[in-house]
Amino acid sequence: MSDKLVKDIMSKDCVTVTLLDNVFEIALKMKQHDIGFVGVLDGDTFIGGVTDRDLVIRGYAEKHSGSTAVETVMTKGMTTVAPNTTVDEAAKIMAQHQIRRLPVIDNGKLVGIVAIGDLAIRGNYEDEAGEALSQISKERTLVGSH
Repeated sequence: MSDKLVKDIMSKDCVTVTLLDNVFEIALKMKQHDIGFVGVLDGDTFIGGVTDRDLVIRGYAEKHSGSTAVETVMTKGMTTVAPNTTVDEAAKIMAQHQIRRLPVIDNGKLVGIVAIGDLAIRGNYEDEAGEALSQISKERTLVGSH
């Protein structure tokens, strides 16, 4: 078991949008920064996020245009962790909730993102990352991909 904390491995350069932005602006930021997740802020407060998959499923597959509001495609009530959460605990949360990205919140503010790859790449957590990814993949297979 490791005592390394999420704040030690998280990506700190979070790209964000507000509710005033639209789907096109999210897609453009994802392309410019080569990322698959954008946080949504109301002022400085984290209120949700948009993944590349959200853009496809809730955006384009629902025939929404690029001018569609962020709120239409964003995920609200996301599972988050605090910066002082252990990496082991973060991996368990990711596996349990079947998620690949975990926003790190401190006093309501988005301070980082832990992606499934961060568990392996940044701190020799291959076992935790493998277990979390295995659980996520197994659940997706059971649910059935379309």
